[in-house]
Amino acid sequence: MKVVSYRPDEQTKWRAGLLFDETVRDIAKALPGAPSTVQELLEQWDEWRERLTSIADSTHALKADVALQKVRLGSPLPHPASFRDFYAFEAHVKTARARRGLKMIPEWYEFPVFYFSNTAAFHGPEASIRRPKATQWLDYELEVACVIGKAGTDIPVERAHEHIAGYCILNDWSARDIQREEVKVGLGPAKGKDFATSMGPWLVTPDELEDVRVPGEKGDRYDLTMVARVNGVEYSRGNFRDIHYTFAEMIARASQDCTLYPGDVIGSGTVGTGCILELGPEQYGWLAPGDVVELEVERLGVLVNTISE
Repeated sequence: MKVVSYRPDEQTKWRAGLLFDETVRDIAKALPGAPSTVQELLEQWDEWRERLTSIADSTHALKADVALQKVRLGSPLPHPASFRDFYAFEAHVKTARARRGLKMIPEWYEFPVFYFSNTAAFHGPEASIRRPKATQWLDYELEVACVIGKAGTDIPVERAHEHIAGYCILNDWSARDIQREEVKVGLGPAKGKDFATSMGPWLVTPDELEDVRVPGEKGDRYDLTMVARVNGVEYSRGNFRDIHYTFAEMIARASQDCTLYPGDVIGSGTVGTGCILELGPEQYGWLAPGDVVELEVERLGVLVNTISE
């Protein structure tokens, strides 16, 4: 299934829908009593998942259907319960540190690390992303996110898959000049990430990816090509299977002595080559107003945003 948040106009609140090619099926209208938002749906995920599958498998047009071209899609979770972004691709970490003259630290291989970011600054597909006034070094980051659909504390790696509702493309926008200065203090990025995160265009449930799943002792990886383009020119290319820490390991780490809740978002961190910082701003240049950034992940869609002043 592909789950979306949509609205027909700017005045209407975001509603939960299922995507069928060029059609959105409103979940609450198709299933009487069903939640009307994705957040509420996730809070009752076990109760509604099978019934959602039944209407997802139906090829008959319903009164709950609306043409995709007549609606606007938002982030599947317009305001997530929480957002933890990890640092899980070794290639990205090595290259980004090397560009600052730093070697890899042994601790990175001991456990996955993350930081919290701003859940009130989530954007969906086709949204304009305003460049912060204080930055000249605006960057994209090509990532995948998983969304929690079942609460849990101290979740073991081997049970983590039971807590994943689905996967999305994630763009962890970064103001690199601001970030460079604030990380010197030792608390990690804050204002350098605070202004925007994009997610979408839809939430893809794990069953849709079963044929590209790569199982392992520490959780699943997925054979999914990841590409970033700026103004139609390919900048980045990687594969999600190359991630060092699986989402199962990230969930286990995040839930240690802490409860994860439905609607929590966990980001993978940037795939190798997945940002301008890695590629070299001297060759590609930082993002500027008017630039169109496309992040594409096989099976997960294309997330497009335009930079504005």
